[in-house]
Amino acid sequence: MTDEGISDKISPANDDFTMKQFFLKKPFLFLILFLPLAIISELFHWNAGWIFGFSALAIIPLAGLIGEATENLAYYAGPRLGGLLNATFGNAAELIITIAAIRQGLLELVKASLTGSILGNLLLVLGMAMFVGGIRNKNQHFDNRAASRNAIMLVLTVLILLVPSLLSHYIGVTNPQPSPKVETLSLGVAMIMVVLYILNLLFGYWATEADSENADNLDFGDSKDVWQKNTAIIILLLATVGIAAMSELLVQTIEPMIQSIGLSEFFIGIIFIPIIGNVAEHLVAIQMAYKNRMTLSVEIAISSSLQIALFVAPILIFISLWLGHPLTLIFNQFELLALIAGVLITALVSEDGESNWFEGAELLAVYLVLGLAFFLL
Repeated sequence: MTDEGISDKISPANDDFTMKQFFLKKPFLFLILFLPLAIISELFHWNAGWIFGFSALAIIPLAGLIGEATENLAYYAGPRLGGLLNATFGNAAELIITIAAIRQGLLELVKASLTGSILGNLLLVLGMAMFVGGIRNKNQHFDNRAASRNAIMLVLTVLILLVPSLLSHYIGVTNPQPSPKVETLSLGVAMIMVVLYILNLLFGYWATEADSENADNLDFGDSKDVWQKNTAIIILLLATVGIAAMSELLVQTIEPMIQSIGLSEFFIGIIFIPIIGNVAEHLVAIQMAYKNRMTLSVEIAISSSLQIALFVAPILIFISLWLGHPLTLIFNQFELLALIAGVLITALVSEDGESNWFEGAELLAVYLVLGLAFFLL
């Protein structure tokens, strides 16, 4: 169906009705009220804790709006371009937040947030999805082929990340700036990872196309439930600008927050930043599991981790050079051990294509143990 044909079915009245229904069905979007509060608190120089809290809460609905707008644009674009849109904007909120952190020179926080995003999706989100879905639907089944393929890709990605982290001790690291050899290694690895991510997208598209009759994809049902194209574009642009503004406020209050409440930059990066930037996507994964659409739930959790590892991390390497704060793919030993553990556990869980509430509880237990360890570091 052409864009014109779809647009004819969606009158402005229907679009307004859909938007109202959309906000009613997603209560977390009313957190958008914290956006003006964040701006007011910054203008009147309130305590850094208030600015941090308001801006963090405002980012949650804005990230959700980016996801919804992208899904609606994907409806018009068709499966090929739609898949690319979803892949590109899937972690847009966190990418914007980490870019703001790079501008402030908070490189350790950026690397911690990358680790936290991968672990959060694999252990927290997938664990909650399996737990909630298992309580509601008993044993659940999902397509283990795509899940296993993505899990294997994650194992490969972690092995790739091990190379610069381990070799940096041999080719030389100078404080506070990394040596040119380490920067070159990180750039080379980043390029390879981006190419691998593109190849994975192409392979995933062809595999999904071949098995489309068994796919458990998101759908809108009747076209009256889809936003108009212009509405989706405007919301996408406004939400992106809003997240950029809130990210600047959030990041500039992190150091005062560290001094006032005693939390480390590492803990804020590995726990808080990933949750703030991905709450909306996390809720979708859990909701799909509750509705017994476990294939989609597993796909959201694992694919999001894969995108962070193979796309967001390498892109940040190139952006950091442009911003004058070079970022390297050197992670500390505990981050690497946590990543290896999280990826291996996910690969084992997704191997049989079945899940239950106890497997979800196990994943959540591992995440809580790691979170406690991160807090005490």
